[in-house]
Amino acid sequence: MKYDYLIVGAGLFGATFAEQARKNKQSCIVIDRRNHIGGNCYTEKTEYNIDIHKYGPHIFHTNNEKIWDYVNQFAKFNNFVNRPKVSFKNEIYSFPINLFTLYQIWGIKNPNECRQKINQVKLDIKNPKNLEEWVLSQVGSEIYQTFIYGYTKKQWNTEPKNLPASIIKRLPIRFTFDDNYFNDSYQGIPVNGYTEMIKNMFDKTEIICDTDYFENKDYYDSLAHRVVYTGHIDRFFDYKFDRLRYRSLRFQQSLLNTNDFQGNAVINFTDSSVPYTRIVEHKHFNLNPKNIDCGHTYITKEYPEDFNESNNEPYYPINDDFNNQIYLKYKNLINPLNKKYIFGGRLAEYRYMDMHQVIASAINIYSKYNELK
Repeated sequence: MKYDYLIVGAGLFGATFAEQARKNKQSCIVIDRRNHIGGNCYTEKTEYNIDIHKYGPHIFHTNNEKIWDYVNQFAKFNNFVNRPKVSFKNEIYSFPINLFTLYQIWGIKNPNECRQKINQVKLDIKNPKNLEEWVLSQVGSEIYQTFIYGYTKKQWNTEPKNLPASIIKRLPIRFTFDDNYFNDSYQGIPVNGYTEMIKNMFDKTEIICDTDYFENKDYYDSLAHRVVYTGHIDRFFDYKFDRLRYRSLRFQQSLLNTNDFQGNAVINFTDSSVPYTRIVEHKHFNLNPKNIDCGHTYITKEYPEDFNESNNEPYYPINDDFNNQIYLKYKNLINPLNKKYIFGGRLAEYRYMDMHQVIASAINIYSKYNELK
């Protein structure tokens, strides 16, 4: 066997694992079915010096100083802070929900008034059983209808009452004027894009793109002592217990002949009647003198849709009881294989993870398996 590790997937998990192995003088070869590295973090630089987030906006954020120091070895980060806006019935609102949002809706001007109003409008639901009930128990029906209902229904293609509350609990609700979407101390986006950062993480690692692991699995397995698999766990086991469900996205990208289309990186459209969930204007992620007044801007409309392995990508695992039970059956098959196969990343672990969580997971899993050697 020529390599210590075969890594299936050239995304952030694979890049982190490869970097850890290289640092310990272990050899890796990486394959990826896409024609580029970076996975869903992939950014593409345009002729107008605007980095396009091809698979949706990615803002790096963490409270973990070690993870922040780690990524800063491979890229210089700007100081971008995510402050999305919401468009509902042709009105623009501050988001996430904060004191200015409530001023826009109710004319409230201070935290005490805010608490009094929220206590008046929130529903008395002792044990919220789903997403809808949880939001109603926190902020009442007007906020729910304006900011949550339509967006959630489009995103998941079901009524919010059919979804677990865990999906929405990470959304902050603040009684201050703070409109920073994340609560993390460290935030930003690589100045030269995520693709450049991940390229630096791989450094001199051998990478082969446009390569499907399953077209010649036995051959690829024979190349290395261990296989790091970051793809669909259900596909690895030949869908033995059924397919895991995801929600996907369709991206409609446009080049516009204007300096600025919407004045912000992200605007969410929470009306049920609007078919897309948000518009992303990419130049706002990394404003610099070369693209501010270039006379052009790129926008992307995001349309949620069902995942179909033959024609789109999985983005959001549907972590309801049905799918979680299927995943656990697959997970229980892993232990007997751990001398050869290592599973990690969003698809292999069937859970949504932010970028800092992916990196931490890859570092921890690498350490764990090297302790077992």
